[in-house]
Amino acid sequence: MAKVGIPRALLYYLYYPAWKTFFEKLGAEVVVSSPTNKTILNFGVSRAVADTCLPVKIFFGHVMSMIGKCDYIFAPAVTSLGNKAYNCSKIIGLPNMTRALIPECPIILDPEINLEKGRYHFYQNIYKLGRYFTHNPFKIKKAVEEAWENNLAYQSKMFDEGLTPVEAIDRMCQGKQQPDSDLASAPSLTIAVIGHPYVIYDEYLSHRLIHRLQSMGAKSLTSEMAPEKALYDAARKLVGTPHWSFETDIIGAGEYYLEKKVDGVINLSVFGCGPDSMMVTFVQHRARELNAPFLHLSLDEHTSDGGLLTRLEAFLDMIKWKERTCV
Repeated sequence: MAKVGIPRALLYYLYYPAWKTFFEKLGAEVVVSSPTNKTILNFGVSRAVADTCLPVKIFFGHVMSMIGKCDYIFAPAVTSLGNKAYNCSKIIGLPNMTRALIPECPIILDPEINLEKGRYHFYQNIYKLGRYFTHNPFKIKKAVEEAWENNLAYQSKMFDEGLTPVEAIDRMCQGKQQPDSDLASAPSLTIAVIGHPYVIYDEYLSHRLIHRLQSMGAKSLTSEMAPEKALYDAARKLVGTPHWSFETDIIGAGEYYLEKKVDGVINLSVFGCGPDSMMVTFVQHRARELNAPFLHLSLDEHTSDGGLLTRLEAFLDMIKWKERTCV
């Protein structure tokens, strides 16, 4: 049985249940890399050029950690999902960068996903991918349909049950049950966390931000817990038609939760991310207009737990002080 390796990085947090379903329905075994750790980060840093952003360095580290454990590495080139909104160059060029920097890696499965080129181009590339495992077009079609259904169920579970992608993946793919929340005290604050999913939900990269907020008595809200259309409308309100694929996750989610009057907004981004440097500014200015607490956390490979924790504690203390003085 062929083994397909899926690095636990970048678009993994958006599409893993669909990818897993697709390959398993074609008879392949799906292998996922371990959660990010220092060894994986060091692997990636050792291969990447200096100006590569941290999430891509981590992706390279995950690829290197899977050498010898699988026959293929799945790294699609996701250019656009439609509406004339495009991913940044690091995601579009990911397969080529991986081949160049990690020549010893297994065969890379790299279908181009560009809905701006039409459905025929999309399905042609998916069928080409499926033929690595079967020449039966009906089997590939069935795998695509089930993968799509699983993706819709994944998105619905996050929205309906207020789960993060990691929690939803654990429940859908690993069979883990949701922990008993009745024993936990009710959160005193509601904080919106905006940013790229592959930054927020990689616990090593984000320094377990969501868990830290929970332990400090704050409930976290993310873009996955809001209606997709509402996020798109909120982004259009600030910047017009979005041109970056993640504008709804950052600008849209920021505006949406600011209008919902959450207690505060935290933006989590990585140092040197060009699109983020533009997108975050819109939300920051909007938070100033509404006199809403806003914290921008910029991460790199040298960010320490202590420094992040200090800023987080100070931010929550400031919100609590503001609420007390405004009563």
